[in-house]
Amino acid sequence: MFRILLEDFIGDLKVQRTRALLTFLAVTWGTLAVVLLLAFGEGLKRTIRDGLLGAGERIFMIYGGETSKTFAGLPQGRRIQLVEEDLDLIERAIPDIDRGSIAYGRWGTAFQLGKTRTNAYLEGAGPDHQAMRHMDPAPGGRFINAMDIAQKRRVLFLGNELAERIFGKGGDPVGKLVVVDGLPFTVVGTLKKKFQDSSNNGPDAERGVIPYSTFRTIYGFRFVNHLIVQPHDASRGPLVKSDLYRVLGRKYRFDAADERALGMWDFIEGEKENLAVGLGIQIFMGLVGAFTLLIAGVGVANIMYVVVKERTQEIGIKRALGARRRHIMAQFLFEAMAIAVSGGLVGLAVATLIVLGVDAIPTEGNPAMQYILSPTLSWPIALICVSILIGVGLAAGLLPARRAAAVDPVESLRYE
Repeated sequence: MFRILLEDFIGDLKVQRTRALLTFLAVTWGTLAVVLLLAFGEGLKRTIRDGLLGAGERIFMIYGGETSKTFAGLPQGRRIQLVEEDLDLIERAIPDIDRGSIAYGRWGTAFQLGKTRTNAYLEGAGPDHQAMRHMDPAPGGRFINAMDIAQKRRVLFLGNELAERIFGKGGDPVGKLVVVDGLPFTVVGTLKKKFQDSSNNGPDAERGVIPYSTFRTIYGFRFVNHLIVQPHDASRGPLVKSDLYRVLGRKYRFDAADERALGMWDFIEGEKENLAVGLGIQIFMGLVGAFTLLIAGVGVANIMYVVVKERTQEIGIKRALGARRRHIMAQFLFEAMAIAVSGGLVGLAVATLIVLGVDAIPTEGNPAMQYILSPTLSWPIALICVSILIGVGLAAGLLPARRAAAVDPVESLRYE
């Protein structure tokens, strides 16, 4: 059966060579558009997400704020400032908290090595800062550890770009001394290069990090810049957020519903919003490509109608010789599917080559290009494309096939 269908299909291609070629190219172009638009949409969605995760994953950054409501006889407009002890309070009172870190901060800190001098943001942080903020050290170095905190060591972790400014390109800072605001610090590690498009007080690549205990001792800060906490489960993020307002509201005597009393950067909700935006862009791009492919499907349907019309007598003879309606339908459905799927596979192959070529283009140093030149092919995209191709083939071949199967043998033999 398959051999007969294939022979008929090849014979029809020879007769309808030009129309078949144009239809084939239309399907190829439509598939190419669908795959590329979906791949670029997927890449954009992932890049948006990765840009946020570069600053932190599944965390809350908690800042002091100013009350906007009266509470227990206290006026509104009171300033709330957080201290180190608040982190211990939060971790004891909220079981859903997995880990946390203190963060001090200071702009305009001087970093000097010999005659090289530059200013940057200096942060005082704890060991858990690394995992929560994705501040992974490059090979050969480390981040701040518990002993650094306990002994108030003068150790320094450098952002990769700040390290390059101080030591030059290709230099190895680990183990070297850098003078920070007049005090010598030993570099224990540098930041492993990462993509980051969200930040607090500038990108991590442009900052230095020291133990928060050392920072407090040197600069005498009483209040922290912010606290960072990470829940066990992202799905419990809203509950943890409300608990943070409740626990700190009880200590500082403000209404737990007063959102302005604390500044809160919710990375869990931010990730959801970014993914929703990326998904919306991807859906829009996919619809544009699908409509392009639909036009190609109309072309397949047109050529199949022409084939039915030109082969009416042949269909009548087959019906007169005993061919059943399902045999006639199978023949035209096979031809429509063959054109759609073969054109689609070629389009898919070309799109894959384009994606691989674009992916090989360097984007370092240009954040905009990281969004544009980041197409991503995945199994879901491939399955969507295959499903669309099958749908186009069935839709384009079904109506002509039904028309061909409904031809009356007597009337068809008299057709000219």
